[in-house]
Amino acid sequence: MRNRFQDRIAIVTGGARGIGEGCARVLAEEGAQVVLADIREKEAQQVCDSIQAAGGRCAFVLTDVLRPDSIQACVEHVRQRFGGLHSLVNNAGTHFPHTIDELSPERWDYLLGLNLKSVFLFCKASLPELRKSKGSIVNMSSMRALGGQPQAVAYCASKAGILGLTMALARDEAANGVRVNAICPSSVDTPLMNEWIERQQDPEGVRQACEAAQPMGRMATIEEIGRIAAFLASDEAAFVTGTHIVADGGARLGF
Repeated sequence: MRNRFQDRIAIVTGGARGIGEGCARVLAEEGAQVVLADIREKEAQQVCDSIQAAGGRCAFVLTDVLRPDSIQACVEHVRQRFGGLHSLVNNAGTHFPHTIDELSPERWDYLLGLNLKSVFLFCKASLPELRKSKGSIVNMSSMRALGGQPQAVAYCASKAGILGLTMALARDEAANGVRVNAICPSSVDTPLMNEWIERQQDPEGVRQACEAAQPMGRMATIEEIGRIAAFLASDEAAFVTGTHIVADGGARLGF
């Protein structure tokens, strides 16, 4: 176990499963006190218990990232219980297929609220503590922010918005010693991805196509994305801000 995050506190939104779980597990393995901010109480507690059973430090704070008061309460709980905050990983989000013709304004608002507005709200709530610790923010964007995707106008808009927010906030917060970066994964082996695959007419064929989309011939694991998040949050990336890392197994080489 490395100890890059010994005595450091990290919040991971959407940490109950998927990429958020991978980020939480890697940060805990490297010594961080991890706080899972999620609305999925049962799943989050199971992840928390598993991390603790493996020797890591993890706590769960029930948080609705669509509500500013819930986000503020989460950050305040962390401040009071652990004394501060060093890293924020904004991972909470979702994806569902949609064309512009069938997408209602209400569904647009929901997806942009969950994927993008929540990032703004958590950054805003966390920055007073992150400025004190000269900490860092890692925002989970997507390769689809860079290349688009069929039937995903709101999703792509939300993930591209995260990149714009990341760059602008990095400029503003550099003077305060806070670094802000993003990750753009392609296909990742997550519950959300697997649920979508199982709903298709030919699940096995779709899975093979998802894997073949990467020249490396497979999807990323949640821990692989977690290790990128840990790097960006660590002192090893002390001179890295306002940028994004594309973790796509070479997928963009085929564009």
